[in-house]
Amino acid sequence: MTDLTDPSPWTGPSDDPNDEQFGDIVETATLATAAEYDVVLVGEPYDGAVIGRPGARAGPAALRRELGGTKTHHIERGPVRSVADLGDIEIPAGGVEQVQRAVRSVTARVHATSAVPVFLGGDNSLTFPNAAPLLAHETVGAVSFDAHLDCRAVRDEPTSGTPYRQLHDAGLDALAVVGARHFETSTAYHDYLAEQGGTVLPPASVAGDPADAVDDALAALGDVDAVYVSLDLDVLDAAAAPGVSAPTPGGLSTRELFRMLGRVASDDRIAGFEVVECAPPLDAGDRTARAGARAVAHFLSGLGGSR
Repeated sequence: MTDLTDPSPWTGPSDDPNDEQFGDIVETATLATAAEYDVVLVGEPYDGAVIGRPGARAGPAALRRELGGTKTHHIERGPVRSVADLGDIEIPAGGVEQVQRAVRSVTARVHATSAVPVFLGGDNSLTFPNAAPLLAHETVGAVSFDAHLDCRAVRDEPTSGTPYRQLHDAGLDALAVVGARHFETSTAYHDYLAEQGGTVLPPASVAGDPADAVDDALAALGDVDAVYVSLDLDVLDAAAAPGVSAPTPGGLSTRELFRMLGRVASDDRIAGFEVVECAPPLDAGDRTARAGARAVAHFLSGLGGSR
């Protein structure tokens, strides 16, 4: 049975005794002790389903490294607390469907704890097993920060472009995509999402007021019981996040993204969060991993000091 690797201890690199970094406060835990924390981190080192350039299997290690050196204090919300690391999901050999089944067997157990899971990817194909366990119990909506809609039809096997088609087929009730680019997703997939009642907010609709854009995305989900939030780092402009499978110009700024993540996390229906498509071999100066780690920090701060 697929399981979790033992997490490594976290340390903060600063030698200033007044500095508190995530490396100082993130503890190691197991599924048996996860309920003692508000948030648990889970790594997913996999990029076997990526449509574009591989490299995201190295994402969890890079995100942890950058988060470890990030200070815990948000100026308006105070310090983040009560975070643990459960380690990485052991990814089996085999096809994408086999990997998704194995990952889902672990994420179901993570969701069964009282902690909010934060999945560190990995490619976007794992959005399906990360969110799917929620569908068995509640009405679920997803907010996807992504340059693409990722609702392609599954043909031979799932890919990083199919997770929301899979989730809709499994019972996802609502989807709002924030930051989707013009000229990046074909008409057929926009039509598909429209048929599902989905909402698309392109970057221009975010620029005026990111907080309002998030409120619009959440309102588009209606009265679902649970909200799952996905961040594909390619939603950022290519200059801010070159280390992704498919970097493109015209994306969100890090400032816009961070503000939106802190706000969306304040919704009391949040049932999980993920950061996907961080590909360190494709990065420049660790910019993408650093942006991804800050994104996690802003999301956690929005949970109210990690709830």
